[in-house]
Amino acid sequence: MKISDAIKSAASQLAMADVPNAAKEAGSLLQFAIARDRAFVVAHPEYDLTEQERAIFTDAVTRRAARAPFQQITGRQEFYGLDFIVTPDVLIPRPETEILVERAIEIVGDREARSLDIGVGSGCISVAVLKNCPKATGLAVDVSEAAIAIAKGNATMHGVNDRLNIEISNVYDDIRAERFDLIVSNPPYVPAADIDTLQPEVRDHEPHVALTDGSTGLSIIERIVSGAPQHLKANGSLLVEIGFGQSEKVVQLFERGRWASVEVLPDLQGIPRIVVAQIDRTSTS
Repeated sequence: MKISDAIKSAASQLAMADVPNAAKEAGSLLQFAIARDRAFVVAHPEYDLTEQERAIFTDAVTRRAARAPFQQITGRQEFYGLDFIVTPDVLIPRPETEILVERAIEIVGDREARSLDIGVGSGCISVAVLKNCPKATGLAVDVSEAAIAIAKGNATMHGVNDRLNIEISNVYDDIRAERFDLIVSNPPYVPAADIDTLQPEVRDHEPHVALTDGSTGLSIIERIVSGAPQHLKANGSLLVEIGFGQSEKVVQLFERGRWASVEVLPDLQGIPRIVVAQIDRTSTS
């Protein structure tokens, strides 16, 4: 099987499965299968795939036609300039979450700050923050042991495992008495009623426990916000990613008099996406 024939056949198969940008996806899967870049693929259309490369490619195309996410097939996703291992046990890191990371890095800066990451998933938030804030340390928690294993692997791969503890906890339930300079979270915020409307790649292949609270999409956010004052230091900050149309309700969760400021940051599409709040110096209890 030559590169040109492989891409043509795969593109047809993917198009029949309604995969967007089928030709581009076919080319990307081919690059993955033969471990070569796009320049090689374009310059060598007559290259014959080895038996092993053909097997990898065939399997990858079959999975993609079943609407498995490209990132799960390759096992990798780039996030904030770093490469992360991803599996079906964790959410695939998304560009909008980089907005949260960027603000977290601004807040932490060059301090010996300590952060808490609720719902660590792949570890992308904590790892990216600690990678860019060399004096900082963190605790990250999740309800999924499988996700914790992936996060630990990513922390080790990027050399921050000695500054990041990763443990089992349902929000604050198993967190020892400790206060943090920063709490961050990309919680399950998709309303249960909206799950069926998601793309097949998300609906059928990403972990539902990381997508939805099984209710309105606000219950875990509410737990995070209400419990934050007991876990933040004076002047500490809380950063939470939220879903479409949730900003007004989420802002209302922040009690007046306990929070010095509440700000909502838009994503690249202008959708309110990240809530940034600073606790009042006198309101930690």
